[in-house]
Amino acid sequence: MPQNVLLAEDDRAIRHALERALTLEGYAVTAVADGVEALAQAHRTPPDVLVLDVMMPGIDGLQVCRVLRAEGDRTPILMLTALVETADRIAGLDAGADDYVVKPFDVEEVFARLRALLRRTGQVNGTPADVPASSSFVSASASKEASGQISAAGLRMDIQARRAWRGQRELELTRTEFELLELLVRNAGIVLDHATIYDRIWGYDFGPGSKNLAVYVGYLRRKLDEPGAPALIHTVRGVGYVLRED
Repeated sequence: MPQNVLLAEDDRAIRHALERALTLEGYAVTAVADGVEALAQAHRTPPDVLVLDVMMPGIDGLQVCRVLRAEGDRTPILMLTALVETADRIAGLDAGADDYVVKPFDVEEVFARLRALLRRTGQVNGTPADVPASSSFVSASASKEASGQISAAGLRMDIQARRAWRGQRELELTRTEFELLELLVRNAGIVLDHATIYDRIWGYDFGPGSKNLAVYVGYLRRKLDEPGAPALIHTVRGVGYVLRED
């Protein structure tokens, strides 16, 4: 069965072009023109994934995202935005979005990001997703999994419940942040290069010009950091990132 995409975009030309492209790609698409319609449709017929324009009249994409997350709806959300500043992207992640594409975009990039989101929720081609590639990495500093829990550098994660803690403080993480942290915890002390992280988390390397990974790492650091406590995620210039407690 085709995956159901709910597309909300107020620009008619972009909406029609993207609806047609997604349909030709094999998705079942419901296209609406604003946030009010998007919420109504999401409540009426829950989709497999949402594609939301950030800037729409009335209720914008960020507000739609916040409402759905407040209701406990964990449907993956891809944001479309013409805003390129890091702060604008962080606002989307803070609202609960899982990923974003900056306008003007290549439709192939939209397809790649949708495939990655659906793969992570086990819905690619209507079949359960493969076990995440990150599980093939083994770190000596990460504890053995017991009852779905892993830990390293003062962090503890319950993979099945999708919950994470630093010490006694529980972390509020989006789907992508959780999976990025899981990858780092599983490989604590090991430097993971950019290409490896992109492949494990998004299933696609967006190239050296992409700032997607840096934005997510920065946002994850903000949630992990504590006054007086050591930083946990370290940048290895020109290579990638490593989780360790200095």
